[in-house]
Amino acid sequence: MKRIRILLIAAVVLATAALVSACGGRSGSGGDGGRITVGSKNFTENIILAHMMAELIEAKTGLRVDRKVNLGGSNVAWKALLNNDIQLYPDYTGTIVANYYQEETGTSQETLEKTRELLAQDNLAFLAPFGFNNTYTLAVSQETAAKYGLKTFSDLAEVAGELVLGCEFEFLDRPDGYPGLQETYGMKFKDALGMDHGIMYRSLVEGKVDVIDAFATDGQIVVHNLVILEDDKEFFPPYDAGPLIRKEVLDKYPELESVLNALGGAITEAEMQALNAKVDEEGLKAEDVAREFLAEKGLI
Repeated sequence: MKRIRILLIAAVVLATAALVSACGGRSGSGGDGGRITVGSKNFTENIILAHMMAELIEAKTGLRVDRKVNLGGSNVAWKALLNNDIQLYPDYTGTIVANYYQEETGTSQETLEKTRELLAQDNLAFLAPFGFNNTYTLAVSQETAAKYGLKTFSDLAEVAGELVLGCEFEFLDRPDGYPGLQETYGMKFKDALGMDHGIMYRSLVEGKVDVIDAFATDGQIVVHNLVILEDDKEFFPPYDAGPLIRKEVLDKYPELESVLNALGGAITEAEMQALNAKVDEEGLKAEDVAREFLAEKGLI
């Protein structure tokens, strides 16, 4: 009887060892139960991009992914990364250089190089850009553009004292936001109201504000037939989007770099604008839109 009990225990031990071995054989370094938290800012595009990265990681590695999307504005997401509350989120070269480090930007390539140079100081890395430049711009309705003859930022500066600006809260204080526009163009509005990104378009359409800060890839620009004004003094820097990640995570899970770089150059401005519209106008879920796009591109 004692011999049978010993044999049964041995069998259980062997079976358990085999199960552990099988679980440990999953692809990627995540087979050891590795985990990564992907975050995002509080606007549609950034949320979609975060879901794309999370979906890729889940499909191509053994890592488990926690998603903390819609954290807040740029500074909130940035601090979450620095504090290791998240390890990865999508960001933009111009935002990193001009807003976080308050350095001068240049061409798209120059700004990308400076981005990586600055981030290295904080043990962070910016991987292959997604392929589109989501630059800031200023948008007005067709009626406002016609009434004041607006085509450029300089045109707008001449009549800004009669108009109300609606913008993201951060835009009111960012060096690459309203303060910089005042300095570069002498653009001083009758009033400047901070609001969430999603509310700005409704406020413009309803006539509560006259001008909004917009992103070039916003789907609502097309939906509402808005006029995008020309930044004739090239004030806004390039905002090439890409994965921003903690270097220690790349060191621990080196496969992440090639997995995330599969998104490099994969998204055009027109495609990103269309993806944003699917969420903002058609009411689809950001994670579903992200997954469908990756499947269409053959990435998952």
